[in-house]
Amino acid sequence: MSDDAFEDVFEEVARLRREGRKAALATIVEIRGSVPSFETAKMLVREDGSTLGSVGGGCVEAEVWAAAQDAIREEKSRLLSFDLTDDESVADTGLICGGKLDIYIEPVLPVPCAVIFGAGHISTHVSRVARVAGFRTWIVDDRAIYANETRFPEAERIFSESFADAFARIRPDPNTYLVIVTRGHNQDEDVLRWAVGTDARYIGMIGSKRKVHTIFRKLEAEGVARDRLDAVHAPVGLDIGAVVPEEIAVAIVAEMIHERRRGGAHASSKKIHQVRRKQPAD
Repeated sequence: MSDDAFEDVFEEVARLRREGRKAALATIVEIRGSVPSFETAKMLVREDGSTLGSVGGGCVEAEVWAAAQDAIREEKSRLLSFDLTDDESVADTGLICGGKLDIYIEPVLPVPCAVIFGAGHISTHVSRVARVAGFRTWIVDDRAIYANETRFPEAERIFSESFADAFARIRPDPNTYLVIVTRGHNQDEDVLRWAVGTDARYIGMIGSKRKVHTIFRKLEAEGVARDRLDAVHAPVGLDIGAVVPEEIAVAIVAEMIHERRRGGAHASSKKIHQVRRKQPAD
């Protein structure tokens, strides 16, 4: 593969990430003996199954393509090893070679977006920590005095409007993480009511155990499915004993990272009764 071909692959990776699309990149990382390719050869497999580049053709490429689809779905890397010295491999590929090769397949994922509802003290820290951890951040609050570029210079977008208006403009997808840390229980409830009907990867809401149960009971009485509520991380954040806003922000982003790195398994394993700490309202 020429330098221009490598550049095409890398440019396509950048384009897919910008557009919020998934793919997997296969790279030959080691060759032993004679094989129909070379180390560092690459093949990009898009989510729709189309490809760019090559790692040698034949059954090797077919197996790499299938494994790449798994890597995209599970969002996990994998290493494949091929032995082209045995008779079966030669028959399958139609290639006369006597080598072995290892191919590393890594998922290409879009940059995740954290949409933070509320622009108080906790939110300012969540936005900063999330940005450092590799998330784009959006801020939503109906108070322009709080939701502005001065308080959130790192935020990609700021919605200083009513929550209802923001709901109409935001379209969460499986790459979206919703953090609910508004200034009051009523606002938290309104945001959660909307959030559980979206395709967001993660939903977290701040509050005490009592507050969470109260809001959950009300939404369930309105017809919200229990499994949707059970998937909500509430109280939000890993239980690290966080007290001050900076610590709470770290706990929240740590939980977002944990959910992100779990790969394709999106269901929350944390139940409300397992969390014993209380959290202050922002």
